[in-house]
Amino acid sequence: MPCALRYRPAMVKAGEKIAALIVAAGQGNRAGGGLPKQYRLIGGKAVLAHAMDAVAAHPLISTIILVVAPGQEATARSVLGDRSLAAIVGGADSRRGSVRAGLERLASTGGADHVLIHDAARPFLPSSVIDRLIEALSGAAGAIPALPVADTLVRRDEERAGDVVDRAPLMRVQTPQAFRFKAILAAHRAWSSDREATDDAQILRAHGGEVRLVDGDERLEKLTYAADFLRAEQRLAGTRSTRVGMGYDVHRLVAGEELWLGGVQIPHGRGLSGHSDADVALHAVVDALLGALAEGDIGSHFPPSDPQWRGAASSRFLEYAAEHVSKRDASVEHIDLTVICEAPKIGPHRDAIRARIADMLKLPLDRVSVKATTTERLGFAGRGEGIAAQAVATLSFPALF
Repeated sequence: MPCALRYRPAMVKAGEKIAALIVAAGQGNRAGGGLPKQYRLIGGKAVLAHAMDAVAAHPLISTIILVVAPGQEATARSVLGDRSLAAIVGGADSRRGSVRAGLERLASTGGADHVLIHDAARPFLPSSVIDRLIEALSGAAGAIPALPVADTLVRRDEERAGDVVDRAPLMRVQTPQAFRFKAILAAHRAWSSDREATDDAQILRAHGGEVRLVDGDERLEKLTYAADFLRAEQRLAGTRSTRVGMGYDVHRLVAGEELWLGGVQIPHGRGLSGHSDADVALHAVVDALLGALAEGDIGSHFPPSDPQWRGAASSRFLEYAAEHVSKRDASVEHIDLTVICEAPKIGPHRDAIRARIADMLKLPLDRVSVKATTTERLGFAGRGEGIAAQAVATLSFPALF
């Protein structure tokens, strides 16, 4: 059977360069979740990663520049992994300023013939929208995707409904917006710094550039509120499968050793004995992750007979397991860890352990549970001879994995 060729817009000439600018510099507080919305997970993957993958999947886009809030560069890299980017640029205190920063960075590296400017908060970007935008640039300096307004519109008179607004000439504008690079760069440079714009098309129009409309897509709706994330999760639910792994580990308590639990050093008269730092909590989490991957246990990857792991920090083992999760295109959905001991008391250290595990796995805090229990003084844990831990890891995989 002959291979199907992707539609290639007729206006793209050999040697022309199409770049993309992904804007992810907002704070996204209205979405909740305790972190900017571009770093929240949907279907086990960060919103920013969804947007990046959608843009990178289009064969005509050769360069991608990401704009993030100053100080968030490391966070962005952590959720994107080894995805290829031309640059990560620190943004400004406005969207317009952030876009300008990205355009200037692109210009400093040779520019492009065309550029798509896309908001990371619209992560589900169909390639067909990009096709329509690029084709529209053959006859205009800019092109934007838009959808008609279906609802009745009224003017607000305080708390009362006022006159109905004619919706026929109105459209809902989305991103990405596509431009001839030199035109949008000149328009941004000419725009007054004391004015803000609702989008980049407004800036181009003010500079005399024509902007064409193309059909948008309902999947491009912007993620703004908590309910938007719930709908997005439901949309992706049928595209992922779930696997659960369980881990269990035990180590003896001995004098003269440091006590590490969940990546946190805990003051105590005795520590755990083992070939590595004997962090029983992290060992259980690692085994749970490897179990969900069906890739054996921690001993098969880090054998006690290997001297290189003597005294090693167990955080290295967890980072290794997380890398294997990523290589399988899987995502950690949730970790549930239980520490079993009479002493020390885990309660005062629970939040620190949760935060440390969440940080190592690049998860929101609400996806990591840490609990503690005793055995009512029964068995080795009850006699204070050692500490046990058990963990359950929930992973999501592509449905065809």
